[in-house]
Amino acid sequence: MCTTISETNPIQGAGKGLRGWFPLSQATVAYDHATHTGAEHALLLDFTNYALGTEARVAVEMNVASGKVFLEQLRAAIEAAEASGLAE
Repeated sequence: MCTTISETNPIQGAGKGLRGWFPLSQATVAYDHATHTGAEHALLLDFTNYALGTEARVAVEMNVASGKVFLEQLRAAIEAAEASGLAE
């Protein structure tokens, strides 16, 4: 069953694809059918810039436990950057 759990937002960043680095314009986080992890469902992360074509995409699949660890790593890095006064 499709979960239709999906959140998409604009971002500023860069991703590395087959042809090198490219600017990113949006990120999508979803929980739905997995394609490559072997699980029935997974967290799906898509970092894209469709203005550059469908090749301007970095995709990630992970299980929920890995997603929780990743989220804590993101929070810790953001908090450290803000505490250092270097966060933009």
